[in-house]
Amino acid sequence: MIFDTYFIIGWAGMILIILAYFLLSAKKLKSKSIIYHLLNFLGGTGIVISTFATRSWPAMTLNIIWVIIAVFSIYKIISVKPVYKELK
Repeated sequence: MIFDTYFIIGWAGMILIILAYFLLSAKKLKSKSIIYHLLNFLGGTGIVISTFATRSWPAMTLNIIWVIIAVFSIYKIISVKPVYKELK
């Protein structure tokens, strides 16, 4: 039963990552969109949880790196200060 939960979490993570890529490819999201990176973060986290339970270390390592990249990208987007045009 517990493995069923981990498998569901892993499948949900996979769906989120594919959804993010599809929306990017369909030009519904931009690569600098927080939503795009949140989908990757949540998807990667789901797969990390699932692969930890099944002891699939290479896949877990890949997705930990995926999550780190998503966190870095979200931080970079949030930390950019808005640019205001001068009023002339």
